[in-house]
Amino acid sequence: MSDIIRRDPRAEWIARNRLHPLHAAMQPVLHSWMGPNGVIRKNVHGVGFIGPNGIKRIDRSGAQQGGAAKRAAAVEVQLPLHQVAAPAFYINVVPDMVGGRLSSHDRDLLGLARQLAGSDGAVLAVVFGEHKEGTFATAGVDRLLVLEGHEFDGYSPEQRVQGLRAVDNQFNPRHWLLPDSRSGGGELGRRFAASLKERPATRVWQIKGSECIGRAGAGQEDLARPLPRLILAAAECADPVGETRHEVLPVELSTPLARSLPRIEDLGAVAVDPAAIPMAEAEFIFSGGNGVKDWALFHQTAAALGATEGASRVAVDDGFMARDRQVGASGIWVTARVYVAVGISGAIQHLQGIGACDKVVAINLDPGCDMIKRADLSVIGESAAILQALIVAVEAYRNGAKRDAA
Repeated sequence: MSDIIRRDPRAEWIARNRLHPLHAAMQPVLHSWMGPNGVIRKNVHGVGFIGPNGIKRIDRSGAQQGGAAKRAAAVEVQLPLHQVAAPAFYINVVPDMVGGRLSSHDRDLLGLARQLAGSDGAVLAVVFGEHKEGTFATAGVDRLLVLEGHEFDGYSPEQRVQGLRAVDNQFNPRHWLLPDSRSGGGELGRRFAASLKERPATRVWQIKGSECIGRAGAGQEDLARPLPRLILAAAECADPVGETRHEVLPVELSTPLARSLPRIEDLGAVAVDPAAIPMAEAEFIFSGGNGVKDWALFHQTAAALGATEGASRVAVDDGFMARDRQVGASGIWVTARVYVAVGISGAIQHLQGIGACDKVVAINLDPGCDMIKRADLSVIGESAAILQALIVAVEAYRNGAKRDAA
C-alpha cells in the first residue's frame, strides 16, 4: 500500500463552507487549545489522552476509524429543503425504475435535470406503475406523477408513449430527459420523439449552455449540437443530487388517459442461461473468492438464485473459475444491480471493479475485512452453512409461490 495521503477536495470544501449542513461534522476534534489567559488546556475525555497515571484512553467504539468521513456519516443531517411553489417551467424526467427503484443512471439523469431546472424550474418525474422507491426527495424530484394501470405492466411502449403525450400536453415541459439505456429508456425515448416529430439528442454526456455533447462514431467521437427539447442522456451525464432534499409533491393528469388496443402483446420474459450473460451486462452476479471451500455448493447456489457467476483473482488463479469470470480492475468491471461476494476479502482491485454496483452483499467470516465495510448487507459466518440455508430458503419461496398461483 502507498504511504501517500490522498486528499478529498469535496470534504475540504465542506469543512471550509460554514453554511453546508455537514460543516460541523467535518471539523477536527481538538485535543488541546489555548485558553484566554494563555494556558494550554487539554481535553481529558478525548481519545488518546494520557492521564497522570500513564494510562492512555482508547476508543473501542470504532468511531475513530475512518476519520472525518465516518464521523459525518454517523451524524444525522437534515438537508436543506428546496421548494418551488410556482414553477416557471418543468423539466420532465422518465426514469427506468428497474425493479421499482432508481438506478445510478436514473440518479445521474435527475442530477442533470436539476441543473437545467435551476432555481425557478421544477423537476417532474414520471413513473409508470407501482414503485418501491422512497428516496425521491434526496434524488432531486420536486413533483411526482405516477401513471398507474395494468396497461403499463411489462413491455408496453405504445401505452407509455400515449401516457407521455398526455403529460406533454398538460405540463408543456421545457425539456424531456430519458436514460439512453438498454432497460427501456432508449427505445421509449426514440418512440416518443417519433410521435412528437422531434429529433432527440442521444447518448448525451454533457450540457454546456445551449449546446449538448453526445457520443458518436461507436463511442469514439463527440458530437456537439444545439440543445433540443428531448434528451436521451448516457450514464454519468451529471453528478447525482446529494446536498438538498425536495418536496416530491404528487401531481395528477387533469384528464383520464384514453384507452386503445395495443398492437404489441407482451408474452412474458424469455428464460436465459445466466452463464451465457456477459459479466459486464449481468444484473445479478454471485461471486466467489478464496473463502469458498465447497465450489460444487457454490455453483448449486448460483443456479438456484439464477445468478451469473463471478470470481476474485485468487479463485481464478487457483483454477476454480475461468479467466473471463474474474471481477476487478485486473479483470472485468461490472455494473450489476446486486453483487454477492462469497469469501472475498476485498482487495483494492476487486473493490474498484464493483464500484458501479448498486447493492453489494458480503458473506464472510472476517467482520473487519474491506468487503464487509463496502457491503450494503453483510452476513458473518461460514459460507457453506449460509449457502445451504440460502438454497433452502429459495426453494421454499418458489414452492410457496407455485402453491399461491395454483
